[in-house]
Amino acid sequence: MATVIESAWAAWLAATGLEFDFMRQAALGCVLLALGAAPVGVFLMLRRMSLMGDAMSHAILPGAAVGYLLAGLSLPAMTLGGVVGGVLVAAGAAAVARHTVLREDAALAAFYLVSLALGVTLVSMRGSAVDLLHVLFGSVLALDEPVLLLLAAVALLSWGGLLLLWRPLVMECVDPAFLRGISRWGGVAHHGFLALVVVNLVAAFHALGTLMAVGVMVLPAAAARFWARRLRPLLAVAVLGAMALSLLGLWLSYLADWPTSPTIVLMLGGWYALSMLLGPFGWWRQQHVPQRHLKG
Repeated sequence: MATVIESAWAAWLAATGLEFDFMRQAALGCVLLALGAAPVGVFLMLRRMSLMGDAMSHAILPGAAVGYLLAGLSLPAMTLGGVVGGVLVAAGAAAVARHTVLREDAALAAFYLVSLALGVTLVSMRGSAVDLLHVLFGSVLALDEPVLLLLAAVALLSWGGLLLLWRPLVMECVDPAFLRGISRWGGVAHHGFLALVVVNLVAAFHALGTLMAVGVMVLPAAAARFWARRLRPLLAVAVLGAMALSLLGLWLSYLADWPTSPTIVLMLGGWYALSMLLGPFGWWRQQHVPQRHLKG
């Protein structure tokens, strides 16, 4: 019996690629990314800031590129540069929105377009095409222990920050004007949440690259919206969906020899499409299942 179990286990490891260290590290990285980014993505969606997440994912590129120019593909330098770049762009967009006629979303759009172009230019000045692809699309299959420790630390920071800011964040999702009127925690919650978005995008950048990092944050949260209405179930569905579909994308990319980061995001996009069509609050049910009405 033991021999049969061992043979089945070995066959499963061979079929999934988990017999190799790099695949096990990549799978762990996917789980840690899902734990950190997906819950932040839920609040990003509820605050109607999903497109802002995309803008911020590009905003970190110039800072990471400066770190790359100074120290090469150094984890501390690129992480610090990405965080500083993201914070500066967020602060700059907020300042433009506060002192000009532009709204914050338009200011962010301008900043992220310039940031993307500047970051690509800076990386190209010193690096090769391989380095540029590494920055833009990540290297999930090359995650090492320092990057995994960073992902774990960011996941813990995300959950700790969300628990600390839970009440003002929930209230801001429902009625931000009311929160500003009764509490000074509104500004703290807003800026603290933006900091969580930036650090998660920087962490995801090391695995998925700047062009794909926001996918693991936004797509699972958007898909979860078709399966749950209450906040805690939303968080659970988003995290579990992000884990499962990221691992599925990793496995499929290994079998088909496809680029890993785009494959993971495509799997997350497929889950979003399936949820939109067949989820309890999706299109098919809304169109074909009679809605219950209160009886007088």
